[in-house]
Amino acid sequence: MKQENKQTGKNQIVLRKNTLLLCLWLLFLLNQSACTSPAIYEDSHFNPPVFWGTHTVKSGDTLYSIAWRYGRDFQELAGVNKIVAPYRIFPGQKINLAIPQGYHHKPLQATDSKVSSKPAQVEKPARKVSPPINKKIQSGTTPVYKSQRDKALKWSWPHPGPIIDSFSTTGKINKGVDIAGKKGDPIRAAARGEVVYAGSGLLGYGNLVIINHSESYLSAYAHNSRIFVMEGEQVKAGQKIAELGDTGTRRFKLHFEVRKNGQPVNPMRYLPKR
Repeated sequence: MKQENKQTGKNQIVLRKNTLLLCLWLLFLLNQSACTSPAIYEDSHFNPPVFWGTHTVKSGDTLYSIAWRYGRDFQELAGVNKIVAPYRIFPGQKINLAIPQGYHHKPLQATDSKVSSKPAQVEKPARKVSPPINKKIQSGTTPVYKSQRDKALKWSWPHPGPIIDSFSTTGKINKGVDIAGKKGDPIRAAARGEVVYAGSGLLGYGNLVIINHSESYLSAYAHNSRIFVMEGEQVKAGQKIAELGDTGTRRFKLHFEVRKNGQPVNPMRYLPKR
C-alpha cells in the first residue's frame, strides 16, 4: 500500500512538471507571435515569407531590404504600416509584418507631389563596402523614376559565366541562380530600373544591390566585391553596377535573384537563351 502511494506521488510530480513545461512552451509560442525573433532575422537558412510579428528598423535598413528579407511585397508592407512614398523609415520604428483581418492592399500615394522617388531609407553611417564612386547624387536632382510596365521589361544576363546552382523551391532551397566568374568581373544590371538597396545588411548576401524595375519586379545581385551604384540612382540595362566577389559566401560567384510581388521566381524564365 505504501509503495502504491509512493508511486502515485511520483506520478503526480511528473504530471505537474509536464504541465509546467507545456505552459512554458505555450507562453513561448504566444511571445513568438507577438514579435519576430532577431535570431530568425539573422538566420541565413530561414525561408520566408513571414506574415507574423514585427521588425525593428535599424541603421542601414530600407523598406525594400526589409521586404526582401521577409519575402514580402514592399508595397504591401507600406500599405499595412501606412508608410507613403518615398517610404521613409527610422531607426527604432516597428514594421508590422502581419496582415490585419479584412485588409486589402491599395497603393498609398504621397501627398506632396514634390517628394522624390528615392527608396525608403534611414540615416546610416558610411558603409565599408563602397568602392570609388565618381558621380554623386545631389538632393533634388535625381530624375523621377517612372515605373515601366512588366511587359516592357527587357532582361539581359548580369554576367556571362556558367550556371553552377539553379533555382529550386524544394530540397536545397535556392531563390535564384548562382553564376561562376572571376573576382572583379563586371556585374551588370539585368534591366533598366532604380537602385533601392546597396549595402551589406542582409546576412548571407554579402555586398548586395537590389534594383526596382516595375511595380511587380525587382532583381538582386549578391556577393559583390565592390559596388558602383547608390540608392536612388537610375541605371540602364547592361550598366556596370558592381564587381563579382565572394562576400557572404565561400567562392567567387554572382547570386542573382528576380522577385515578382515579393516572391522569388526562376530567373531563367526571364533571361534570354544563350
